[in-house]
Amino acid sequence: MKKISFRNDVLPLKDLLYRLALRITLRHEEAEDIVQDTLIKVWNKRDEWDKIDSIEAFSLTICRNLALDRLRMKQNQNESLDNLHLETPDQGGTPYELMLQKDRIQLVKQMVDALPEKQRSCMQLRDFEGKSYKEIAQILNISEDQVKVNIFRARQAIKKKYQETEGYGL
Repeated sequence: MKKISFRNDVLPLKDLLYRLALRITLRHEEAEDIVQDTLIKVWNKRDEWDKIDSIEAFSLTICRNLALDRLRMKQNQNESLDNLHLETPDQGGTPYELMLQKDRIQLVKQMVDALPEKQRSCMQLRDFEGKSYKEIAQILNISEDQVKVNIFRARQAIKKKYQETEGYGL
């Protein structure tokens, strides 16, 4: 079994942990605090690292649980990513096309934010982080079938809402 190093195996997960925390809390400051708390908790469990199959899954699970705990405490579920200033890639085109693209990206972000937490987390880990169904199941402590169902429902909900919105115009 590989010897786990905090510097080489845990610290490189900071960005991944941040994205997960941000997806759950929807607040930059909260996400940063959660990452710090996660790293402290992982470090404090260093005596148990040799019993852990995946330090990444272990860290993500801690991060998710901390984010959900904080979310429950703050009751800030109505906050949306549209309050965050995320940059969109510049694809070129006319200012009108760029505005439409930006509006569509914002619309999809709002739709993802409106999903139930489990669906949102599954979709985040699968579609944005590229995790396998098995890894997601381990992180969220649910079965692989539940992961697949949550991802399917999330994608269907987004697709339906997007088609309705695009059909009626923005």
